[in-house]
Amino acid sequence: MSISSSLNAGVAGLAANATRLATISDNISNSGTYGYKRVIADFEGMVINQARGAGTYAAGGVRASTVRLIDQRGTLVSTSNPTDLAISGRGMLPVIPSVSLDSQFGDKPMMMTTTGSFRTDADGVLRTESGLVLLGWPANADGTIPLMPRDTMGGLEPVVINANQTAGDPTTKMALGINLPATGTEAGAATDPLTSKVEYFGNLGTSEALSISFTPETSHTTGTSNTWTMHLRDSATEDDPLTANDESVIATLTLIFANDQTKGGTLAQVLDAGGNPHPDYDPATGTLGLTVGTTSTYPGDPMTITIGKLGDPNGLTQLGDNFAPTNISKDGSPVGNLTAVEVDENGYIRATYDTGFIRTIYQIPLVDVPNPNGLISLNNQTYQVSPNSGSFFLWDAGDGPTGAVVGYAREGSTTDVAAELTDLIQTQRAYSSNAKVIQTVDEMLQETTNIKR
Repeated sequence: MSISSSLNAGVAGLAANATRLATISDNISNSGTYGYKRVIADFEGMVINQARGAGTYAAGGVRASTVRLIDQRGTLVSTSNPTDLAISGRGMLPVIPSVSLDSQFGDKPMMMTTTGSFRTDADGVLRTESGLVLLGWPANADGTIPLMPRDTMGGLEPVVINANQTAGDPTTKMALGINLPATGTEAGAATDPLTSKVEYFGNLGTSEALSISFTPETSHTTGTSNTWTMHLRDSATEDDPLTANDESVIATLTLIFANDQTKGGTLAQVLDAGGNPHPDYDPATGTLGLTVGTTSTYPGDPMTITIGKLGDPNGLTQLGDNFAPTNISKDGSPVGNLTAVEVDENGYIRATYDTGFIRTIYQIPLVDVPNPNGLISLNNQTYQVSPNSGSFFLWDAGDGPTGAVVGYAREGSTTDVAAELTDLIQTQRAYSSNAKVIQTVDEMLQETTNIKR
């Protein structure tokens, strides 16, 4: 009976608009919630009788379905916390609930969020107040990120930052810019060596010294030889008491400087004690390969020292001036205490120490799925993969479809309060209209009942 179908359609309309009202209420209540993705209600008409010319029509009513628009991005809001994180573009941050820390979470479903205010707890774990723990790939000791699986959580670990963390940065390379006096190699001049000492830092953050001496060649009868003998001694290298040689001398070089118009005062040759090209000197790069810190129980570590290319005025020089270190630089730093942690746009968590040393300790990958709107929505603005979303993949920030990680920022809610209030008025009118349909059907059924009277 068509009048009964009208009643059912009115009831369906009330239910559909009640669903829409629930989504509007949810959106408005979360208009200030960071990372909230608004929900919309779509109405679908239902057709019962499709026969043409039947002469009667049965109302099918309406059915409501809801969709959370996870792919919509809210505006970024700046904050003062360096570990407040958001994503500028596509991608999400991998997280787990704090209750899962004591269990193996490799087989647990991937959880993700678009933003979070992460701070360290008593154990140094980076987490939100709602209990979401940030996951990342730990870096090697040299700050590089090892190769990790991209389609599983197997390589991810909770990000742990200890406030009392200390670290040292050993010296691996050094550049020497020293000028030797041109008059030092005159015939009969004094042969006292000219010395300089450069501090460097060992693997344990200890302060060591590289002593450098230059002895002029003055045995000729006239003119200048432009030749110097360079000795490098290492304070961390042990002496050998069984030999007459001082084993702390880690390198001996014969330096011959040019005296022509175009390259005068620059290196012309770097030889060993036998007068042959020094095997550890690379003329293409101007570097000298050494081994420092050799002991009876440790083989030592490599160090690259730049003394300048042949004909290069920026390295060792011999000019008519006093002996002076003109430009000496090196990497490394002593043991330092952690002072700050920041996250760059590539997702690298970098720790800064009070000695000026900056080290990469984690990389945060970005999670992406083919259909973000198909994700399962959970509490605290977190999501899980589903058959509708497709499988996840872990990207480096900025690679593939993903955007950049933004520190000192949170993603705002995607709710537009003005639009929601407009929808609220429309929903209220539609609900009242469906209630009017039910009231009208009731009156018509009453008239039908009155026919018998």
